[in-house]
Formats: sequence, structure tokens, C-alpha cells
Amino acid sequence: MRPSPGTGRRAARSPLSRRRAAALLTASALAAGALAAPPPAAARAPGRTETPVPSSSPVTDVEESVVRVRVPLPESAGPRPERCDWLSYLRYRHADGPAAPADADRILVAQPGIFAGAGSFDGLARNTVHRAAENGDHIEFWALDRRSNCLEDRTGVRAGLAAGDVRLAVDYYYRQKEIDGRTFAGYRTNEQVEWLQHVGLEQTVRDQYDLLVRELPDRGLRKRKVMCGGHSLGGVLTAYFAMWDFDGDPATTADAGHGQCGGYFALDTRIDTGVLGMEGFPADMVPLVEFGAGVVRLGLAAGVIPRALSAPAVVNTETMNLLAIAGLAARLDPEGVSDLATRVPSSFNTDTTFRLLFSKDYPTFAAGSPSVRDFRFTNAAALGGLLDDNSQPLAFMQASVGFWDGGKIVDKEFPAPNDLDGLGLGGLAALVGTEKKAIPDSPHGPLYTWRNFDLVGVPDDPGYESRHGGPFTTAAKEVTDIGQLARSLSEHPLDFTEHYFPTKLITDIALADAPGIADDAVHTGGIDANPTLNLQAGDGLAARDPRPGDVVAPGYQHLDVLTAAAVQNGGRPEPISQNLAVFAGK
Repeated sequence: MRPSPGTGRRAARSPLSRRRAAALLTASALAAGALAAPPPAAARAPGRTETPVPSSSPVTDVEESVVRVRVPLPESAGPRPERCDWLSYLRYRHADGPAAPADADRILVAQPGIFAGAGSFDGLARNTVHRAAENGDHIEFWALDRRSNCLEDRTGVRAGLAAGDVRLAVDYYYRQKEIDGRTFAGYRTNEQVEWLQHVGLEQTVRDQYDLLVRELPDRGLRKRKVMCGGHSLGGVLTAYFAMWDFDGDPATTADAGHGQCGGYFALDTRIDTGVLGMEGFPADMVPLVEFGAGVVRLGLAAGVIPRALSAPAVVNTETMNLLAIAGLAARLDPEGVSDLATRVPSSFNTDTTFRLLFSKDYPTFAAGSPSVRDFRFTNAAALGGLLDDNSQPLAFMQASVGFWDGGKIVDKEFPAPNDLDGLGLGGLAALVGTEKKAIPDSPHGPLYTWRNFDLVGVPDDPGYESRHGGPFTTAAKEVTDIGQLARSLSEHPLDFTEHYFPTKLITDIALADAPGIADDAVHTGGIDANPTLNLQAGDGLAARDPRPGDVVAPGYQHLDVLTAAAVQNGGRPEPISQNLAVFAGK
């Protein structure tokens, strides 16, 4: 496969006008599909829709569609939008493969991680389907969206993509600008998502089971052809799915979760019931967990505990949407000057998020000066600053997409110092990641640009170095094309991120031993009932617990197992998709 048009060595030296023109032309070509809304209720009588999804991906032999299947919640869940009675997934298949899923050689079904949606699997899904076809296998990859993703409003992002103008998205979400007769209703309040208090572990694994039964009614076929897995939290959900009894009779096993799959795959996670790398995370964000399941249940019902997991800044509904907007800007005009920080209105959430992500040290954070608004970034650099492992402070949100360029770069010692080992704080790497953080240091100065993953270490690379010794990064540590990350964040009808992650899902996992939560997870041998492929990021979460047989991708961070480029630096093939394709082969 060729490198993505618009990224890489050759593209980095092409005229800016050519890149802008190409982006606008591609956006126009995608407009019809990007703006396609689900059919009206009257047109959905059969209870299933499938709509092709146009894509500018360089992997041109893989076709994508969005599938929606009507599987209503029980009436006890209470009032909810009608679209939340539908389950959705992105279906990837080879252009030369069979049209019917049942005729595919294998079907990989993937659960996303925490705060993630179906769109996060795009790069991996395309690369894996392509690799499998090269091996003579026609497989499919189904990227699941959890039910709560039905609450997201993608109107602004889709309109901005279609028009080639990110300002349409910003104005829709922040200035009440109308698009096709619709205005943004705002981010849902706790009272507006009351029904999420019923969407926990049991509902999530049952949704996967019901979807598989609806789409592939023959259980024998499911056992032969389906492989179940996931990324991050998706490995935990797959473990519970494998153990779950879905007919209420433990004596019968045809309905057991492990009987619906012929194998498991774990993406920087384990097929296990522990939340790897996030120990203490539920209790940290939901302190009442320590008081037990009954208190949590009452807290959710009363609204004292937020029904959608959220932090005051960095990780919440609005900031998850901002990632899509930043991705859209970088997708449309990577070298254009970013005005995202100034165009998005000031608020406690946005101001605190920007200060947490773009302060070089504690004095800068405390003073709020210089702020991100005092710097000039390209759109690609703004996105890199949000998600790159040399900038983003949370390990579970990091990818290796290149490095800053264009001006003075210094160590970013906030919120954690770069010399963790020297200070005896090496254990913090599980939270903040393994790489030293860096940040621009010339406010009101040059335009800071972004050096894509395959331009790190080439002859014109300045080779920025940390004051603690050595370069901030090397070519061996960079694996994801920022142009393709931007595309994955902005092009899909099902989002890369999950705006309304149900609090009950994470508290149920934390309290799974309490009566009434995981009572049907009775097939304890289910986790070991099928072969498992562990695919781990070398610098990610699961690599801290290496086990025999693991496939470890050196230099990868937690998101890289999903987003890494098909061709790596030095011309190496991408190992995660390569090994997954072999595992899924005939």
C-alpha cells in the first residue's frame, strides 16, 4: 500500500495550495456519504439498515459501511431517544470478498476501549482486511459502537467535512448556527441521560450477543467464523462476554458467550476481568464505589453519581467532541494555521483543558500565561499536541504520530516531571506514559508545525533533545500517520471517541462480585475455551505484564495498536494487523 496522500516525505514537500485543493476535492466527494443520516423510522421496518461509507483512506481495496440493527432496550430502561433502540457497527470487508457476511472466511468483532467508539478501529480494520486478502483470506472486521454512542450529534463535523470548512463545525456546536434546519441542542445533562443508569455490564454484553444472533443466526457458523476481541476495556468486556450465560440456564451452553466465538484477540489488553493499567480508576472517578453496589445504584438513580463518566476537564463529553473537530481541521488543512483555541469560546472546561495540556510547568499552569492562545500552530501540530505521546499526559489517550517542529522546543514538566526514574517516580509511567513530554516555548513567535511519523530522524530533522539527556523521540518510536489519525477522527458516521460513557459500565466491572451485577458470568472456563492472540503495544499498558506468546509492537503506545500506519519506518510491515490477519486466516 502507498503512504497516505497528504502525509509522508513526498507530501511534506508539496505546495500548500496543492494539499488544500486535494483536501477540499476529497471532502466534496465525501459529502453525500458523510451527510447521510439514518433513514426515517418508516423506512426501517425490517429493523436493519446498511449504508456505504465513502473514505479517503489510502487502503482503497477495503469497503466500509455502517450497519444499524433495531434491538430495543427493555421498557424498564425508561424514556430514551428512538435511535438508542438501535445497535450500530462499522463493517469492513474486502472489495473482492463475498457480499454476505456469512460467506466470509472469518469475522472479527471488536469492542472499543473506554471513551472510544467504532471509528477508533478504522486503521487496524482496513490494514487487517487488506493483509488477510494478500494471504488469500476474505475476512470482515466489525467495529462495534456501544449503545450510548446514540446520544452523539455528528451534524457539525459531517457538515464541516462536506463543505471543507471546520468553522461550520465550531459554529454549529458553539454559536447556535443552523445546519439543514437543525441547531445543536447542547451536551446532554445528567437528567437527560437518566436511562444510562441501566446500561451497564449486563446490557453491554447482551447487546453484543443479540447483535451477533441477529446478523449471524446460525450458531455453528458463529462458532466457526467469529473471533471476539477488543482494545483496552474491550478486552475486559470480551472476558465477561465469554463467561456470560444468555438464556438463564447455566446447564445449557449453546447460548454461552464463549460458544459464539472461535477465538479471542486482545489489543493492548488481556481477555481478563481486570482493567489492565487502570487500577483504581473507577474508584478515583466514582468515589462512592468503595461503599458498595447498593450505594452506587442509589447514587445513579438519584443523579448524585453522574450517569455518564466525566471529569471536569480533559476527559468529558465536550472535550471528546473537540478531538473530532481538531481531527477535522487537520484532515482538511493540515498546514493551515489553527484557530481552534481562539475560535472555541472561553469556558472553565476548555480553558482548564488547554492549560492542563499546554502548560510547560507548574508556574505556567498557575499563572495561565503564556496560554495556548499565545502560540501559532498548524492544524496538524494542534492535533499532535492533543494526542501525541510526547505531549498528551494520559497514557490511555496516547499515539506516536511524530513530533513538533518550527521553533524552540523544551521539556514539558507538567503535570508530571520528565525525569520520573531519577526522582523515584517510575511507577507514574502507567498513568502518564513512557515518553518525555515536550512543548513549544516561543509565544507570539514562529508558526509551529508537525513532523509526521515518517519524517522523524531524516536528514533535515533538528533532533530536539530533552534537558534530561537524549532526543525526545526517534524514528523507532513513531508509528502512526497523523493524517490518517485525523481522518479516523472526522470521517466516520460512528465516532472515534465515546462522548457519553455509561458510569454504570465501569462501576459494574469494579463491583462485579456483588450480587445482581454479574450473576450470569457463570461459565468461568469461557476465557480459556478458545485460542487467544495477545497484541500488545511495546510502550503501552499490557506490555508491563509480558506473557509467553505475546505479539509486542516496539515503540507503540496504547492507541497505536489501532492507528499505526500500514507501512512503518524503514519499510517494515505493520505487525499488529499482520499478525491479526494470520490469526484470522483459514
